[in-house]
Amino acid sequence: MSRWLARLSLLAALIAGPAHTHDAEHDERLPVIGTAPDFTLMSQDRTLVSLHDLRGRVVAVAFIFAACTDVCPMLTDNMARVREKLGGTFGTKVAFVSITVDPERDTPKVLKEYAQAFDADLEGWWFLTGDPAAVHEVGRQYGVIAIKKANGDVDHTLLTSLIDPAGNLRVQYLGAGFDLEEFRGDLLSLVDEAR
Repeated sequence: MSRWLARLSLLAALIAGPAHTHDAEHDERLPVIGTAPDFTLMSQDRTLVSLHDLRGRVVAVAFIFAACTDVCPMLTDNMARVREKLGGTFGTKVAFVSITVDPERDTPKVLKEYAQAFDADLEGWWFLTGDPAAVHEVGRQYGVIAIKKANGDVDHTLLTSLIDPAGNLRVQYLGAGFDLEEFRGDLLSLVDEAR
């Protein structure tokens, strides 16, 4: 039943979209999907963070939850590895945002511990939570559906969105196993495009 529900959730999210996955050739510009939905949520340090506050940087927005034992840690680890390869570009020109799909359990304290477990550079990476209705609405606007299971786990679509410095949604990666060099290249191409 759980696998069926996860597949149904993924199908529903893809239909409800925006979910435009990466399909640009290496020398092509990434398409502009539309204006990225803005949000204001609470960070791991209990400060409010809005997408519009990050304008001027390329932003990767992912959806995770701290108690996840399979794909969320893989996604966060992959993002941490890409962050290392970005060097000085990270934080100044590229930012990461990880939004919980389990705001009832993922308090700022829990998210801070999760971030520390992955050695996240909190100068340019925010882990966000907030009022459950607001968090779920942000997820919906990005094409993410999250359904809490009886055991407390959360089945959710796994989309990572890239937003350019002007606030436009440019691409979404489905799953946690996307090509990390392509991801890094897309981040840097959006940085170069803004020059």
